[in-house]
Amino acid sequence: MSDSTPGPGTAAGTEPGEIPQDAPREPPPAAPHDPAAPAPLGVVRTPTGNAGVDARLERLADADRLPANGHVEVYEDVHRGLRDALTALDAGPAPVPGPAHNKPYNTPHNNSYDNRS
Repeated sequence: MSDSTPGPGTAAGTEPGEIPQDAPREPPPAAPHDPAAPAPLGVVRTPTGNAGVDARLERLADADRLPANGHVEVYEDVHRGLRDALTALDAGPAPVPGPAHNKPYNTPHNNSYDNRS
């Protein structure tokens, strides 16, 4: 072959073994997909104004750093905390301390109309 004629596998204007600039480039090899690898869920957590509830919702961010098999522990912890917060709301405020009454006034045990002389 002559120097002016490209050989097999070469383009005009390139040296043997050199890749032409206009040649299509292969994308870099993709990292293997591991479905159990940690991946952020991207869930937006809006503050509720209740410190206990907000702390539990922030705990959900821990799942972003864990593999899928570790999510259950986080979700159960958050669920338990939210359930406790709801139970506390159902309990209502503590009774206000005041004078103790032995018996209420309007009960059959202390009905002044039944005790006439």
